[in-house]
Amino acid sequence: MRLTDRLIDRLPWLRSQRPLLLLLDVVAVLVAAVPVVSTVDVGPLAIAAATAAVFLTCHSADLYRPRLVLSALEDLPRLLLAAGLGALALVAAAPGIGVTARSTWSVVPAFAAAVAVLLVVLRVAAYASIHALRRRGHAGHPVVIVGGEPVGSALAATLLDQPQLGLRPVGIIERGASARRLPVPLLGGIDRLEQAMVDLGVHDVVFAFPAPPDAETVAVVRRCVERDHQVFVVPRFHELMGATGTRGTEVVQGVTLMRLRRWGHRPLARWGKRTLDVVLASAGLLVASPVIAACALASRIETGPGVVFKQTRVGVGGKPFTLYKLRSLKPDDETESATRWNIDGDDRIGPVGRFLRASSLDELPQLVNVIKGDMSLVGPRPERPYFVDAFSQAESRYADRHRVPTGLTGLAQVHRLKGDTSIAERTRVDNFYIENWSLWSDVKILCRTLPVVLRAPRGEVGAVRLPVARAARPGTPGGPPAQR
Repeated sequence: MRLTDRLIDRLPWLRSQRPLLLLLDVVAVLVAAVPVVSTVDVGPLAIAAATAAVFLTCHSADLYRPRLVLSALEDLPRLLLAAGLGALALVAAAPGIGVTARSTWSVVPAFAAAVAVLLVVLRVAAYASIHALRRRGHAGHPVVIVGGEPVGSALAATLLDQPQLGLRPVGIIERGASARRLPVPLLGGIDRLEQAMVDLGVHDVVFAFPAPPDAETVAVVRRCVERDHQVFVVPRFHELMGATGTRGTEVVQGVTLMRLRRWGHRPLARWGKRTLDVVLASAGLLVASPVIAACALASRIETGPGVVFKQTRVGVGGKPFTLYKLRSLKPDDETESATRWNIDGDDRIGPVGRFLRASSLDELPQLVNVIKGDMSLVGPRPERPYFVDAFSQAESRYADRHRVPTGLTGLAQVHRLKGDTSIAERTRVDNFYIENWSLWSDVKILCRTLPVVLRAPRGEVGAVRLPVARAARPGTPGGPPAQR
């Protein structure tokens, strides 16, 4: 066994590009700072500032993410920019370098040049090492290609000829393809993909124009992303795209590959979301307590006892929970409460109830649901079981909304898709939120919620137009108007 092989076995993190490149960039700055420290009074803070500037520049330039094509020449402009900004950060944080000490200014271009040279040299060495490891099978990944001729088979042949790219094709998925004309084994149709990946121990997949209809393919792609596989796709018109510099896009011998974003709902991210929910909901409940008490008193005077309205809603995983609201109207019976779609036009609603609904103050008790863990601050709005059944039959992806906790507000709400608005559009927007979720997206939605609540009346965007599988009650979507 070679020395490098034994080193990789002892230090498996060396297979990953990110920590190795980050370590080498820090080394470059520290080595370049040695002559500066001996010439000018430069403290640790200035060197740390230069290191941070180099790191942030390289990170924003996408130089740390895993890539198939590694080229120091392609990275050169961004590395030079990182070196220049690192030198500026050193000047800003070093009191010994200033306009009154002209003799010290010469160290600045020398430091920038040293950092640039070291960054490039160390990158060249690192990329050469990674290429060597990939050729020997230490840093590559087996991959299944979905799609046969012409794109899939050509891509498989290229990856076999260039193992330094780090993807080793082990099979092709394509319905009706001829195995004799493929460079790797034919594994069957797209219905065999997920099982084939399990059997072969593969976690990477490339979708390259497979034969089934797009809707079927997209459903399989979504499942692969949710299972945290690394998914690449060959986009339409890839021949015209080239090396655009778009994040996650690479060109492998004339074929453009887009690396899809990994599934965002990982355990650590879910823990961060839950922490944000508990902290903000607890603070919000404390601040809003006087408002909730005043609204509850007004509702009690207008509608009588029982100001907290409890209703069964469907949450994450399709599990029911009890949702709390301030009552704006006392329903005739439980059936009306469970199956009546919208009461905004009901003549029985008094001034207090209309104000609570128009201002969304009736939703404030749901902060308790958030603290209990029934809901999140941000997510698809929860619906009643009756309507979940109806909408799931009418919209194929409606049930996918329950992959994450439901929310007090959501992306659909800040786009004013609430009340009597299109369920199809809400379903599309909610699933887009789920599949592109990040903690920062939750923060942005929370910031955008208050202006939307203040500006938009309920249900201003059209009406629900859905066929309901069973007979609809008056006042429900697809049913006749409620009798008053």
